[in-house]
Amino acid sequence: MKNGKTAIPEFRSEAEEQEFWSTHDSTGYVNWDKASVTLFPNLKPTMKTISLRLPEPMLNHLKVLANERDVPYQSPLKMFLKERLDQEFKK
Repeated sequence: MKNGKTAIPEFRSEAEEQEFWSTHDSTGYVNWDKASVTLFPNLKPTMKTISLRLPEPMLNHLKVLANERDVPYQSPLKMFLKERLDQEFKK
């Protein structure tokens, strides 16, 4: 216990830490009065590689669209997925 706060447990993985903080309030563990703003200019979002089977005509259309925009075909695919997820979660 430091500064009247409960000690933060040691985590074996990032997933374990995410699970912990999704179910615990940080006010019991962190002294926010002593916190400062920190910038992480080179931080990139965590990405996970997946395998996705698409019908060949769909993939070809996607590649044509990406080629017109001069971007890799994964970029519009991610954009389309994000837009649809945003729509679904607004319901």
